[in-house]
Amino acid sequence: MVLPSRLLFWAPALIWGSTWHVILYQIDQVPAAVAVVWRFLLAALLMFAVLAWRRERFALAPRWHAALALTGALQYGLNYLCVYEAERHVPSGLVAVLYSLMVFGNALGGWLAFRQRVERHFLAGGALGVLGVVLVFWPEVAAAGARPDGPLGLACGLGGVLAACIGNACTLALTRRGLSLIPVLAWSMAYGAAILFAAAIARGLPLAPGATGSWWLSLVYLATFGSVAAFLLYFKLGQRRGPAVAALTAIVTPPVALLLSALFEGWRVTPAALAGVGLALAGVYLATRAPRATPLNRT
Repeated sequence: MVLPSRLLFWAPALIWGSTWHVILYQIDQVPAAVAVVWRFLLAALLMFAVLAWRRERFALAPRWHAALALTGALQYGLNYLCVYEAERHVPSGLVAVLYSLMVFGNALGGWLAFRQRVERHFLAGGALGVLGVVLVFWPEVAAAGARPDGPLGLACGLGGVLAACIGNACTLALTRRGLSLIPVLAWSMAYGAAILFAAAIARGLPLAPGATGSWWLSLVYLATFGSVAAFLLYFKLGQRRGPAVAALTAIVTPPVALLLSALFEGWRVTPAALAGVGLALAGVYLATRAPRATPLNRT
């Protein structure tokens, strides 16, 4: 069954918007890096279980594993380490703004790696969407300069964006070389979890999981929906429409997260935030009205 592109776009955006809230149940009991280790360890196991259920091979030729390890190190290792490290030094709203720039990073990566042309309407829509995200988080963005470690946080955030964009291109490049998407994600997540595990040990962090039911339920949600389902759909969209269109989810995710924050955490909606949400959605609409990019493959 061929899933519609709208589902491939909106499902990851809605899921990742909800993970901002669900992650709170993880990091209140264990260090953030350790929580991510458990998340991607379970996600990798679930991916391998899917392969076993579908009776697909999950053993890949040794020549692919260096590329898979690099992909995992970037996409699920360095990317997430940079996110959490950035949030130690700058507001999370600024980190969200930085990650919305993935629209342009993925567009550049798609052009460099696949010679995939990006239309001007898409770039204009992406710029409008990023402007909307900036407006949503403007109080946090404006206050970032007052923090003494602001430049370090900014560097970490940009480093995470770069790692994510390169990881996206690596994943799609591997599938273009003939590898199936599910084993690529399974092995990449396994390598990412292993690298994060080594980093946690190097930092002397306790590796024990949380002890409460809410911690385990949130872990299952983050691994099953936030990792397995969301990344599968996200990269399916990247295969069909290109990495730039897939990255538009980074513009929609923050408004979804703020809506859930208003419902469950008491965040008060402001006129500026509402205007920013409107601009973000308008930017996504404009970008997706542009002519479709040349498909990377038809799987």
